[in-house]
Amino acid sequence: MPELPEVEVARRAISDHCIGKKIKSSIIADDSKVIAGGLSPSEFQASLVGKTIVAAHRKGKNLWLQLDSPPFPSFQFGMAGAIYIKGVAVTQYKRSAVSDTDEWPSKYSKFFIELEDGLEMSFTDKRRFAKVRLLKDPTLKPPISELGPDALLEPMATDEFFQLLRKKKIAIKPLLLDQSFISGIGNWIADEVLYQARIHPLQVSSSLSKEHCETLQKCIKEVIDKAVEVGADSSQYPSNWIFHSREKKPGKAFVDGKKIDFITAGGRTTAYVPDLQKLTGDQAKKAPVEPKEQSSDGDGDEENLEGKKGNKSKPKKAQNKKPPAKRKGKATSDNDDDSEDDEMEKKVIEKVAKGKQSKAKVETSDKPKGRQSKNSKKN
Repeated sequence: MPELPEVEVARRAISDHCIGKKIKSSIIADDSKVIAGGLSPSEFQASLVGKTIVAAHRKGKNLWLQLDSPPFPSFQFGMAGAIYIKGVAVTQYKRSAVSDTDEWPSKYSKFFIELEDGLEMSFTDKRRFAKVRLLKDPTLKPPISELGPDALLEPMATDEFFQLLRKKKIAIKPLLLDQSFISGIGNWIADEVLYQARIHPLQVSSSLSKEHCETLQKCIKEVIDKAVEVGADSSQYPSNWIFHSREKKPGKAFVDGKKIDFITAGGRTTAYVPDLQKLTGDQAKKAPVEPKEQSSDGDGDEENLEGKKGNKSKPKKAQNKKPPAKRKGKATSDNDDDSEDDEMEKKVIEKVAKGKQSKAKVETSDKPKGRQSKNSKKN
């Protein structure tokens, strides 16, 4: 799904090509799932036409256009939201890419404007998880008002970051995904920065040393800066990033010759390198986390939340059921599997005979009960 780099690249494209231009016309999709706030398409359109775009702003994974007067359109990108400007190369996130040969505006367009110089901009969403709102001040309304510091624009001081982590008793991966803690970090960035910092995704946040916190902050900055620098074009990400292998199948995923395992952290598929990212302190003494099957790419878990009931419960149930289910009333052990074939056959015959006898007893015992109940009714 689009994360901070993709949204920042879209914001910069708007700033470079649309600022100072008046909106000539607009088309808003009749899609109440995406177009939030209860406005009709015609009402939304009327609020835009004739206005001039003054600035483009972003916080976390949200973007909004500042016009010469409110209200302002804001965009929550969801799983597949993307900004396109006709004739301008804006990063195409792989799940929402619209080919140049497609109709324009795309059938997936939810917000479309034509500017006075003929330039056209569209916000598309194939999967309909995005939200487009018209707000007087987007910064005062959720989700933007509920966001933590922006990972790119508002980095915390190391001491502040360390003190905040000391109060957090949850694993570091889900904490990084918490947009009220730090905004803009999604699944792939969280995996990347933890790999670069050599921190296990399930390491409890409060147990991280100040040195670990400093390294993690440095990695967050470096990964986001690089992704934005190359226009969020993943083909230009450094070859030693775990990003390039995080969607491969278990057993076939490697980075710098090291095996990548997949687990669930915070309900999301998580890629990490066990040889380099080890649990520390008290967590190191506990049983290791079992790798999970990678049935889909790592970003798809927003719809397929796994994990909270995860892989641990099934083995426990199997262990609890094993002894009583098959050995009821028998003194034999599992070592009898090594006996000769004729002895095994004899046991099977005896078992079948016992089964028939017990069945016959049940049938005969049921009959008197039935008669007694009928007689008792007559009396």
